[in-house]
Amino acid sequence: MTITESAAPPVLSLRGITKNFGAVAALADVDLDVGAGEVVAVVGDNGAGKSTLVKILAGVYRADAGAVRFQGEEVALESPAQVHALGIATVFQDLALCENLDVKANLFLGRELRPFLLDDVAMEQQSWELLRQLSAKIPTLKVPVAALSGGQRQTVAIARALLGDPKVILLDEPTAALGVAQTAEVLNLVERLRDNGLGVVMVSHNMADVRAVADRVAVLRLGRNNGVFDARSVSSEDIVAAITGAADNAVSKRASRLAAGTEES
Repeated sequence: MTITESAAPPVLSLRGITKNFGAVAALADVDLDVGAGEVVAVVGDNGAGKSTLVKILAGVYRADAGAVRFQGEEVALESPAQVHALGIATVFQDLALCENLDVKANLFLGRELRPFLLDDVAMEQQSWELLRQLSAKIPTLKVPVAALSGGQRQTVAIARALLGDPKVILLDEPTAALGVAQTAEVLNLVERLRDNGLGVVMVSHNMADVRAVADRVAVLRLGRNNGVFDARSVSSEDIVAAITGAADNAVSKRASRLAAGTEES
């Protein structure tokens, strides 16, 4: 199994991240590096620890052990607000948008610009700047989110995450439940984020989406690292084997044959 490392120095680096829930070890000694201008896909079966890892990076959970370095400095991820202020933004699968509010109101919900009263002009200007940065296909800021497509809603959620100029953005299943055209729209957004120099962590179960945009693929299995692959050279079969443990079984069986003297090294 070929494991590769990114050539660029990581903007985000995790070492030995461990999280237990009672007697259940959700994560054990997990390492992960993310470079600026790089998309790292995190994949794994149900129960592999993907959601727990995202929630630790988002400040929702605190790791029981391990170290996090951000832009070369060791940091503590203590709360969602502190993590966002640090420069790590998260878009969860449920998006957390208010469907009765328009695009601009959703972008600035809880972060309204108000020197005295609401600064609608400044918020509208920043909204269009964010959407242009993503080449978003949203014709007006006045449309309620309820009237947007799934891909457009994902665009609004990502644009909201970009407020505050983050260096890393976490995307939790960004194409789940989307159609073909909407999925292509979101994948274009992911590429745009990379082109703008952000480090992107994309949790996904869709291998086609992973192969389309990821630079590296990090596999979690039963809460542990089970390989980091160059997305350009690894086969989908090898990734699936790492996810399911088939690769580990093959290595174990060969080691047993070697030990028994039934196979030459």
